[in-house]
Amino acid sequence: MTVLFDKAMQSVRELPAETQDSLARMLLQFAGIDQASIKLSDADAASFDESLAQAERSEFATDEQVRAIWAKHGL
Repeated sequence: MTVLFDKAMQSVRELPAETQDSLARMLLQFAGIDQASIKLSDADAASFDESLAQAERSEFATDEQVRAIWAKHGL
């Protein structure tokens, strides 16, 4: 294990368990190890359905709205 990877793992150990699991799934996917699908809550599924419907209607954020969000988060 490289020094950088070991440092990353030490940092991840301090995160909440749910975050650790999410990061572990991503890392396994990057390594080419398939992961089981995650079961969405009814609220999450409804949110995705609404997002897809908005995209089908071409309801996207304007450039100005995107810049405002970036500015809000210091990006």
